[in-house]
Amino acid sequence: QLQLEESGGGLVQIGGSLRLSCAASGRPVRTYVTLGWFRQAPGKEREFVAAISGGGGGTVYAESAEGRFTVSVDHAKNTFYLQMNSLKPEDTAAYYCAASGSSHYDISYEYDYWGQGTQVTVSS
Repeated sequence: QLQLEESGGGLVQIGGSLRLSCAASGRPVRTYVTLGWFRQAPGKEREFVAAISGGGGGTVYAESAEGRFTVSVDHAKNTFYLQMNSLKPEDTAAYYCAASGSSHYDISYEYDYWGQGTQVTVSS
């Protein structure tokens, strides 16, 4: 059984940066096909942000994240990350990390394990 725990959220000004961490326990994250990040703003559906292969060999981003966010994995720490730069008010949401045995990286129900979420608030 895999457990995931996010950290690193907080309040940041427009244009600022945050790095979210997703610490895994119970199994090595490299055994999962896809490690993903999703977010959910109040009143909106959960949406895909970014994903990386469990082995760390490939990454994919939502259009809204492309060029500003970077997803990475540290197998030694069994942790994966979401570096967020040039943050905008529309990035405000609860961010969730997840792990999947599927390659359907942008489909939330394909993910088997989820963290509890960490809040990111971008304000002026």
